[in-house]
Amino acid sequence: MRIVPEYIRLLGLLLLLAMGVPVFAQYETKLSVSLNEYTKELDIKQEYTYYNDSRYSLGILYFNDWANAYSKKNTGLAKRFGEEFKKSLHLAKDSERGFTNIISVVDNEYNGLQWDRAPGEDIVQIRLNKPLAPETTTKIFITYKVKLPSDKFTTYGYDNRGNYYLKDWYLTPAVYDGKWRLYANKDLEDLYTNITKTTIEFNYPDSLYLTSNLTIGTESKFPNSQFAQITGEKQKSAELILRTTDDFITHITPTLTIETDISAPRYSSMEQSISINRITDFIHENLGDYPHKKLLVSQLDYNKDPLFGLNLLPSFLRPYEQQFQFEMKFLKTALNSMLKETLFLDPRSEQWLNSAIANYLMIAYVEAYYPDQKLFGNLSRIWGLRSFNLAKMDFNDQYAFLYNLMARSNRDQALTVRNDSLIKFNQKIANKYKAGLGLAYLANYVGKEKVDESIKSFFTYYQLNKVSTKDFESILKRATTKDINWFFEEYIASDNRIDFKIKKVEKLGDSLAVSIKNKAGTNVPISMFGLKNDSVISKYWFSDIKEVETFTVPNKEEDKLVLNYDQKIPEFNQRDNWKSLGGFLSSNKKLHFTFFKDSENPNYNQVFYVPVLNFNIYDGWTPGMRLYNKTFLERPFVYDFAPSYSFREKAFVGYGRFNYRKYLNKTGLYVSNYGISASTSHFNVNSRATSVTPSLSFGWRPDDLRSDKREFLTFRYINILRDFDESIQDLANDFENPDYSVFNARYLNRHNGILDYNSWSVDFQLAGNFSKVAFEYEYRKLFESNRQFNLRFFAGKFLSNNTDTNFFNFALDRPTNYLFDYSYLGQSEDSGIYSQQLIIAEGGFKSFLDEEYRFSDNWMTTVNSSINLWRWIEVYGDAGLVKNSGTKAKFVYDSGIRLNLVTDFFELYFPVHSNNGWEVGQPNYGEKIRFIITVSPRTLTGLFTRTWF
Repeated sequence: MRIVPEYIRLLGLLLLLAMGVPVFAQYETKLSVSLNEYTKELDIKQEYTYYNDSRYSLGILYFNDWANAYSKKNTGLAKRFGEEFKKSLHLAKDSERGFTNIISVVDNEYNGLQWDRAPGEDIVQIRLNKPLAPETTTKIFITYKVKLPSDKFTTYGYDNRGNYYLKDWYLTPAVYDGKWRLYANKDLEDLYTNITKTTIEFNYPDSLYLTSNLTIGTESKFPNSQFAQITGEKQKSAELILRTTDDFITHITPTLTIETDISAPRYSSMEQSISINRITDFIHENLGDYPHKKLLVSQLDYNKDPLFGLNLLPSFLRPYEQQFQFEMKFLKTALNSMLKETLFLDPRSEQWLNSAIANYLMIAYVEAYYPDQKLFGNLSRIWGLRSFNLAKMDFNDQYAFLYNLMARSNRDQALTVRNDSLIKFNQKIANKYKAGLGLAYLANYVGKEKVDESIKSFFTYYQLNKVSTKDFESILKRATTKDINWFFEEYIASDNRIDFKIKKVEKLGDSLAVSIKNKAGTNVPISMFGLKNDSVISKYWFSDIKEVETFTVPNKEEDKLVLNYDQKIPEFNQRDNWKSLGGFLSSNKKLHFTFFKDSENPNYNQVFYVPVLNFNIYDGWTPGMRLYNKTFLERPFVYDFAPSYSFREKAFVGYGRFNYRKYLNKTGLYVSNYGISASTSHFNVNSRATSVTPSLSFGWRPDDLRSDKREFLTFRYINILRDFDESIQDLANDFENPDYSVFNARYLNRHNGILDYNSWSVDFQLAGNFSKVAFEYEYRKLFESNRQFNLRFFAGKFLSNNTDTNFFNFALDRPTNYLFDYSYLGQSEDSGIYSQQLIIAEGGFKSFLDEEYRFSDNWMTTVNSSINLWRWIEVYGDAGLVKNSGTKAKFVYDSGIRLNLVTDFFELYFPVHSNNGWEVGQPNYGEKIRFIITVSPRTLTGLFTRTWF
């Protein structure tokens, strides 16, 4: 690739000035800082020269004070953690928190200035004594202390080994571009501040080694302390890493000086140096000269943004060669650091461009040096794994795969969505991958050399200046004669999916008439390949397909036409991308049976099988085989069958279901589900229950996709067929008909937050001999005192009831589960350990009360509450009224101790006092203890997915 000479670079800069590209006077800050290793505090005196580069006079200036984001439980950072189900900052000790204590703020005439904090606590507002006119400067002197936080929150601060990682630790000016850009610290690595000339005089303990992204100049040692002068020219802020060991190594390459502590234990220092040279040559060839004296590439930065896949397995299981693993880690961290230090985009609203360039170059690096690298690495060669389609995927295939993981589940977001409004998985992975894929897609369409040259020109001419994504768009459009508005309007600025199919192919002598349908309506180009004996013999690009368009191409005796064959386009669904030209029968896809779940293979109808093992006390352990079509990527139509065999009952059991899911919108009414399911198992000795349930449901969600608020409306028609053993025939005789059907309509409104949780539901049931309605409300609150309060209210009323059994009645302490919704280990048990399993439903009581209290054939209201005493130890109390026909309402209550180990997943309840009296001293107390346990893998995965999705 052509290297831009220095004189051309300078000429280009002059040209930009002539074109009106703004080059601003530089802000300047001088800091005198001392680190106290005992109090974990920084004593700071800061002199800031503020230059008003706007067209307006400024009477108020704003500074980022992100160190203060750790100070309270209601800061933007604390709220962000709560949204991601992390309680660490909320529950932190005062000694672990960080904060800023501002002592004085004066102007250049040493007159005091009024200052205050914005509501988020990490923005400081300083009111000037007189307005600052455009293109003038003023000096502000600020004296303050910064108490550093524990690194357990964001990895910044101090650790328990005496090390420090200081980032975003001092006051920096917020950006004003006609509007103040006031961004709270949300652990997103997106501090937005003005480009500044920085000088730091830093005093720190003599036991520490100092590394920085800025230049470390004069260094001196004194008894028990040392001094360093740190300078940065046209940089945003200083990162300081202080460690008790000297881990950083300086690599001087022909194009770049690198300071890094990234290493590989089984990859020698010499080999690492060779790899670093290759990486820096690649970066220089694709981006050009780096304008600063050195580039800091730290393991800490990599840990904040790891390469997905490399970080999932422990090092001894990672299937990649040491060289590849080291180079990918180093390349990703180096690119992120370089782009952050040179391209001063708005990191909260224009973050996609840096991600696009970094991931595009990573894709190119693998294509250049590791074209045969598989996603599974060496595992792809192991018998038993190599047959998986996932094992056959190339390493670069992960970009489209992980983006589609969100697109298929209707959780993808446009690349222009603000960083703090992205779902965590999108912010960390999917959107970055989509951005890189987008540039690769564009390069495939207009020519790789044009995109490469545009990236290099953009980096060369716009570095170290305020820049916008519009500048990059302008460069790209000048590089090609093709219309690429679709890239910015459809691909970047929207969450519209890309989905095409070949609708029809007609042979017209020496030509083919190919009709292509745009299934999603997104007007972007699509590629088509002609294959013969699985070899590519032709390739075409088609554009401007709004609905269905027919194109005529030469007939080169292809036996198959395939859209997006090289998968350079992140298409939503590739299962209908190919068309066989060999006749009708040749178009039928073959069945492909695969052990366990796999990624999609569009050339086959995939059926997955996996052994299953279930348990209840009547069937015992029931081994079986599950057959299903669900891949790692969600698909609209899913079937799932799991026939199993009960050795205890010597009979077949299991379940089967069909479900069709249709996503309607991104927000509002966003999904509908249509399904039918059936299951059969034993609910008592030699007694079988079979259920057949058609269902229809709708889901709503708010405009903010990060919100955990959801609404669901479900309609079901549950049909239960039962066979009773002769030994319990008396129980069967209690029913006019052992078979029954229930129509169930249920509305659920839920906000599933870890700090604030509330949900309410209305449930209506209609059967041949009863009808009833129930209301349930649940509320949880984690207060700033770290007390957690739980409240649940239930009210149920029969509208009609012609039954003579408790089976359909409201239950106080153990619902009968006549709809077979609850995962009881022992459905019909009324004694023994399995009867002690607790399902919080209906009355929600924990104590087993007398028979006269336990059921209601008229109405029931209960309140369940608990509050923690210490961490996961809580005291609970329940109270309610139970009304049966012909009797007065009875007051019921119980209380005890709750061990809330994992809410809703693993809990223990120890009754203390109830209508039964003092239960602790009563006989057989062990039989009174209740437990909640979740053994369903699907439910347990919710502990992970709620954090990311």
